[in-house]
Amino acid sequence: MSDTTGERTLRISVAGATGRIGSALLSALAGDDVEIVALSRDQSAERLPRGITPTVVDFEQASTLRKAVEGTDKLFLVHGTYGRQVQNEIALIDAAVDAGVSHIVKVSVMGPPLALHPFDWHTEIEAHLSRRDVGYTLLRPSTFVDILKSRAAFVSQGTWGGAAGDGRVNLIDTRDVADVARAVLLDRTDPGAQRAYHLTGPGALSMVDIAAELSRLLDEEITYHHRTPGEQRQVLLNTGVSEMIADLQLGLDRLFRLSIQAETTSTVFELTGHPPRSAIEWLKENLSAFKRV
Repeated sequence: MSDTTGERTLRISVAGATGRIGSALLSALAGDDVEIVALSRDQSAERLPRGITPTVVDFEQASTLRKAVEGTDKLFLVHGTYGRQVQNEIALIDAAVDAGVSHIVKVSVMGPPLALHPFDWHTEIEAHLSRRDVGYTLLRPSTFVDILKSRAAFVSQGTWGGAAGDGRVNLIDTRDVADVARAVLLDRTDPGAQRAYHLTGPGALSMVDIAAELSRLLDEEITYHHRTPGEQRQVLLNTGVSEMIADLQLGLDRLFRLSIQAETTSTVFELTGHPPRSAIEWLKENLSAFKRV
């Protein structure tokens, strides 16, 4: 099959198709002349664009992974943060390489190699990918602005806080990550190239800055309560989350406190032609989640 330019239509497999980035990517690709295979552990198509049916994969059975990516030109790989992330991503990378996929686009994370989840997980996966004979692009975004939604209930109850101090982070919108992924996936030049892109929003903010902006938007005083890591861990555990999730949240607070992801890059604009969406824009779009009940 060929497109109107005479080139063969690209077959793109999207792993993590029902997640925030994956579903946004599928929507972005919907108008392009490509063949899409939506890979997911979930057989539900509710979060997929109309007309796309998920191809269910079982990470415990390598043969199903290989079959799912056969005939694929490019694989997009994004995975939720949980305990089997390393094993699952490596299994899919190996299946893709063995099936002859020419290029893998992996969502990783921006920052130095830290002994902190999920940074160490991504470091391990990136190292494995670098040892395989395949072209790849690493998308290394800063922290997703969507994490603020998990704080919304605390904001509405007046109990929002953490151990981030006055450190800053340049939060990025997941839709911008999807837009960058689309641009990379559609690029036909040199599929064997190996690249890494650092993706950020337009500017860094502290949690105190976020609280000030919410105060302005909601027309009421919103406070970010400063806590020690130990105090914040107990607050999180008291909400019923697991110790792993509490530690992940504390890891983000440490990241913010040290301003490890405070830098600003122009990569989103350079690859997509539009500026990255700001955290303030995201707050305006999702303001109802933060209102007091």
